[in-house]
Amino acid sequence: MDDKYEIKESERQSWLSLAMIWTGSMICIPCLMIGGVIGTGLSLGGVVLAVLAGYGIVCVYMCLVGMESCDTGLPTVSMASSVLGRKGAQFIISLMLAIACVGWFGIQSAVCGESFSSMVSGIIGIDIPVWLSSIFWGIVMLVTAVYGYNGLKILNFIAVPALVIVLVYSMVLAFSGGGLDTIMAFSPASRMSFISAVSMVVASFALGGVISGDYSRYARSRKDVIKSTVLGVFPSGMVMMLIGAILSIVTGQYDISLVLAAVGVPALGLVALVLATWTTNVTNAYSGGLAVSNLLGFGEERFRISCAVAGLIGTVLAAVGLLSKFEFFLNILSALIPPIAGVMIASYWILGKGEKENLIEKEGWYLPGILAFAIGAVVAYVTGNIAIFLIGPVNGIVVAMVLYIIFVKIAEKGEAGYEKNR
Repeated sequence: MDDKYEIKESERQSWLSLAMIWTGSMICIPCLMIGGVIGTGLSLGGVVLAVLAGYGIVCVYMCLVGMESCDTGLPTVSMASSVLGRKGAQFIISLMLAIACVGWFGIQSAVCGESFSSMVSGIIGIDIPVWLSSIFWGIVMLVTAVYGYNGLKILNFIAVPALVIVLVYSMVLAFSGGGLDTIMAFSPASRMSFISAVSMVVASFALGGVISGDYSRYARSRKDVIKSTVLGVFPSGMVMMLIGAILSIVTGQYDISLVLAAVGVPALGLVALVLATWTTNVTNAYSGGLAVSNLLGFGEERFRISCAVAGLIGTVLAAVGLLSKFEFFLNILSALIPPIAGVMIASYWILGKGEKENLIEKEGWYLPGILAFAIGAVVAYVTGNIAIFLIGPVNGIVVAMVLYIIFVKIAEKGEAGYEKNR
């Protein structure tokens, strides 16, 4: 398969540089929030097992997609065109990106709004409605994404270390004053199923796992893909999830802005939280805008329009209470995205025997891949919270893989019969 995006050997990078990309991706507000959600429904030991299982699932398909990309030097959308068709891959992957980025924009705008309202209330005693703060910060972030902000990179260098310092300080507060006893004696008032917890962990990096090929194509070998994935995702992801879980156990809530206020972090900590969500959400708006632009067929000159559409939708979702539907949003992500990896794995590693020469791009919409993905996503969602059916995202991947192989065989027989009868 020839592609203008193919990476040359001279452009390959070390596994450590790729691992740092994944590590940076895991140090984020969503990981803290998901850790908080599962921390209020499981024991700490259960949280550790859920994180290991969830990121284990992500890392397995992430490595398989990444090794394919390393072999071919192609980004994810180019590889997916061999199983979904060129138009199918562009539409489906753009749609998944749009859903994920717009949703996360809404979630983080709401977190930023709550932090800002809490900060203003604590400093000057004025209560600003959270929905109003969410709209204000959503618009600020959107304007930053649409028109650019040269100081954003500098702001990012400030925000990330500041957030790490705030989290360390929060943990010190959490373990002091009887907090350790609270943590050790914790028993969740309402139990969350282990299956649901694993699905949430998968959702935290489901999209990143599928589009990992965009970065793993720079790896020098398959072994480097595995090392960078495992060492980049597991340690930082586990730490962030556990911090979120511990803070939620001490405070009894998972909303990170309320958690920081509850443990007694000063206003400066909430400022750091606002800055962290700001820098992350600009990326969400930008990526969401690109996805919407691809969906609508806009050229680059109309990118600002699509970016504005993505950001405004996310801002409205923040104002109407998307944060209260956080778990539902995660269930959607964990169902929709992993089956894409399922059809790609079946195509390259099973039918294609892991040889890049067998990767053949399809034009238009390739029905076997699209049907297998769609059915896999439905199965993942329906079985996602039913313990007897194992883990929803895994079900979706396996069903998508099996159905893709079956549908391809049927399609090939149909084509052979057609040629024979001509």
